[in-house]
Amino acid sequence: MSETEQPSVLLDHPADGVARLTLNRPHVTNALSLELQALLSSHFSDLALDPQVRCILLTGGDRAFAAGGDISSMAGVGPIDIYQRHTERVWAPIQHCPKPVIAAVCGYAYGGGCELAMHADIIIAGESARFCQPEIRIGIMPGIGGTQRLVRAIGKAKAMQMALTGRPITAQEACIAGLVSEVVADEEVQNVALEQATLIAAMPPLAAEQIKEVILAGMDASLEAGLALERKANALLFASRDQKEGMNAFIEKRRPQFTGN
Repeated sequence: MSETEQPSVLLDHPADGVARLTLNRPHVTNALSLELQALLSSHFSDLALDPQVRCILLTGGDRAFAAGGDISSMAGVGPIDIYQRHTERVWAPIQHCPKPVIAAVCGYAYGGGCELAMHADIIIAGESARFCQPEIRIGIMPGIGGTQRLVRAIGKAKAMQMALTGRPITAQEACIAGLVSEVVADEEVQNVALEQATLIAAMPPLAAEQIKEVILAGMDASLEAGLALERKANALLFASRDQKEGMNAFIEKRRPQFTGN
């Protein structure tokens, strides 16, 4: 249990098929302590295996997503200590989550907070949201995928500018650059994110998982290799009951009932 005597990550289920994870260290603007990271990792591991969960909503609340790593836990340690933390293992369940993940971002998404948001498949940002990789200002660099995911999301020129200056960009700038999916008023972020999570949760989960897998795998493949993955995944879905249900419902002009089979 954290110093606030509450879990550093809260889990609830605000809609059918939707699990919501809320970062819960508001007194330090949701700084990503080791405890928080471990708990987040554990939740993602469990939710990935839960057949009742079809979409995951990740948020820091209405004021801040996450203002970066917990600097106090890093200031006095050496390189071996940092290496032996194996953050890549802690974050692996988030990176490899097969289910769609939506991040609802208000306020700061700095450092590790920006890197965490980039693990999501869709980012809904409030007008107050700011995205930043400020690690260079304290003598280090992004260490949870920031240099790699950022350049894939917004290109070399913008990624270099963000990482080398440590300056934040606004939600609108992030949207134009391709980092953010949609910008809405701060008071609408949670509602819009939940609406989209609910919509996705109502879709056939096998199709959703295949779409996510093929898009992510195709990003690092040649066009021909990506197209081959797409063709095979699409053909595979024709073996599902949900494909039969979806097409029959379309022909019969009724609402489909997807079961995930």
